[in-house]
Amino acid sequence: MTGIRHLPEAPTGRRPLAPGAGIDAHRHDTHQIVYACRGVLSVTTGSGTWVAPANRAIWVPAGTVHEHRAHGDTDLRLVGLTGNPLGLDRPAVLAVGPLLRELIIAYTDDQPDRPRATPGDGHTAGDSGDRSGDGERARLRAVLLDQLQHAPEQPLHLPTAADPRLAAVCAILLHDPADPRTLAQLAGQAGTSDRTLARLCRGEFGMSFPQWRTQLRLHRALLLLADGTAVTAVAHRCGWASASAFIDVFRRAFGYTPGRAFTM
Repeated sequence: MTGIRHLPEAPTGRRPLAPGAGIDAHRHDTHQIVYACRGVLSVTTGSGTWVAPANRAIWVPAGTVHEHRAHGDTDLRLVGLTGNPLGLDRPAVLAVGPLLRELIIAYTDDQPDRPRATPGDGHTAGDSGDRSGDGERARLRAVLLDQLQHAPEQPLHLPTAADPRLAAVCAILLHDPADPRTLAQLAGQAGTSDRTLARLCRGEFGMSFPQWRTQLRLHRALLLLADGTAVTAVAHRCGWASASAFIDVFRRAFGYTPGRAFTM
């Protein structure tokens, strides 16, 4: 990432994004919740990509260099936080239930997309979008923070490989997630062994190679669905043997079927 902007405080507000639009690489000195109540949003850092549909939000900790990209017509909501209610120093995807969704929307509806400084005191502190100290807004923020603290983390991170052998295999599948070759066959093309790749995958990603490949396919499926691709075509292009197999994996990962992904 080049030309990295520095924002002293993470903004709070709403930013509609057209399909394919984004926010270039930047960092801020406070934390942020990034949520697309419509569309799909991807957040990319030096360590990987996080993708979130409308029932997921992305936690971006202070100091993280990141960029946003919209997939489909996206209604982006940003909540800047001086405190760290999650206690996380790395990006993460969080489940967003109906109450948390409405809290984020209400909190960002009347906020301009620019930072406003507010003193904070950690977990119950104000965010960078509340200068007025209005009691109603402070109560809304308090409930939002409480809901965030109870939002379960979701395994929707697609990490980036550092080892060139693993990176070469990942690049093959990033180009074509439907590539049916086994790990041993892909290892042969990368000039290494399947045992080495399996060890590297566990060491770098904290997951098995099949788990990483499933994550990749789910990420790609979300982006294709956001672009309006039919469910059957998505299943084929992402490597599932049938639409029903894809629907089953998608439902277990996201809690709803692909057909409902953008009608919620």
